[in-house]
Amino acid sequence: MSTKRMWTATPSRRDLLFGGGMGLGSVALAAMNAPKGPHHKARAKNVIFLLMEGGPSHIDTFDPKPKLDALHMTKFQKERSKFEANMNTGERYYVKSPFQFRRAGQAGVEINTLFDKFSGVVDDVCFYRGLHADSVNHPTALYHLNTGNQFGGDPALGAWVSYGLGTVNQNLPSFLVLPDSAYPQGGAANWSNGYLPAQFQGTPLRPAGAPVLDMAPPPGVTAQRQRATLDLMSALNKNHGARHPEHEELAARIESYELAFRMQAEMPKVLEIEKEPASTLEMYGIGGANKDTDSVGRRCLLARRLVEAGVRFVQVVVMGWDSHDYIEKAHSARMHAIDRPIAALLTDLKQRGLLDETLVVWSGEFGRSPDNGIRSGGQAWGRDHNATAMTTWMAGGGVKRGVIVGATDETGLRAVETVHPIKDFHVTLLHLLGLDDNKLRFFHAGRQKQLSQTGGEVIRELLA
Repeated sequence: MSTKRMWTATPSRRDLLFGGGMGLGSVALAAMNAPKGPHHKARAKNVIFLLMEGGPSHIDTFDPKPKLDALHMTKFQKERSKFEANMNTGERYYVKSPFQFRRAGQAGVEINTLFDKFSGVVDDVCFYRGLHADSVNHPTALYHLNTGNQFGGDPALGAWVSYGLGTVNQNLPSFLVLPDSAYPQGGAANWSNGYLPAQFQGTPLRPAGAPVLDMAPPPGVTAQRQRATLDLMSALNKNHGARHPEHEELAARIESYELAFRMQAEMPKVLEIEKEPASTLEMYGIGGANKDTDSVGRRCLLARRLVEAGVRFVQVVVMGWDSHDYIEKAHSARMHAIDRPIAALLTDLKQRGLLDETLVVWSGEFGRSPDNGIRSGGQAWGRDHNATAMTTWMAGGGVKRGVIVGATDETGLRAVETVHPIKDFHVTLLHLLGLDDNKLRFFHAGRQKQLSQTGGEVIRELLA
């Protein structure tokens, strides 16, 4: 196989370092992630990916199963399969949902009644019930959803998008992550650049306190002095690079310094969400008595401000969905925490004319089972991991609105209509951004590599 890249997403780093005898000023380095043209007409320019870490139950949120009411507490024996962990086998009990559902929107989509505010925006949402994961373990499933590889080490979806399209705002990272109170299972590998150049990795903001430390220069250090220091470092690194051209991380390291310098002027303005109107803060559930929604609300509002400022890919992480027991209590808290903020995000984007060009994605790493073997009665039951059925939804950015695509069987165990693996979901997201997975490639370890690993197909039923 040829070692030539099938898709050149960035200029040669060696050309930038040594070409024409030029120094490494901020203009040259900015070109490393400058905006690039898509492969075909894009339907979306930005992505806000709402990651529900832990595996939210589709059966208890957006895919109700009345059949489980009749089967409740029916005992059966379950054998292990590829998609079952040991804890999911043996003596099992079907369990009904402890929640109530109602129809919302013009299409009458059935959703949990706890989604009060969200019920008002379902006409802008495309619910997809046909996605099929490949793992029932949190770290491997999260890696698969985020990077296309269950074993980690590959570039994240956001890194591929940044590599393929570049950044709109040279003063901000093109891929930002807004974690919960802790990192998801698998840690920072969920937003890694993998084998792509280091400047494409996701940049996490701190969940508490100042989102970014050391935004202001030390006392007495002027912008002119910082510029002179960076220029000196660039000259020294250029000389080092001439002697050691195999050190390909050098240019990315210099760019990280340059980006940090540029961020000092831009980032503080974007992070000042308290300057939003009081009505906007209240809509997102921020401040005051809104303790349950404040954290998610702040991150959703910040996600809107970031894409508005030109950040290409923002991932918001919401943890706490791993409900093996006491699902009524645990899922109720999670649904209450996201209801107002996510509804506000979609409303806000639409009011600002941004929803058509921003693809909003909501997904966990897998769904949950219609049965349980840990609890056998009362209100203590929960659900186990389920890779063969899950619900995701999308809004804006070229997807259908107010519809349900795909279906699961009568107990919610398996997807049975419009069934696709996660790699097809990835290919579809890239397609909406104007990127062709078969052209978006990077030569590594002796072969051309791509997000889907081996290729995939666009899920046409999701497209508007």
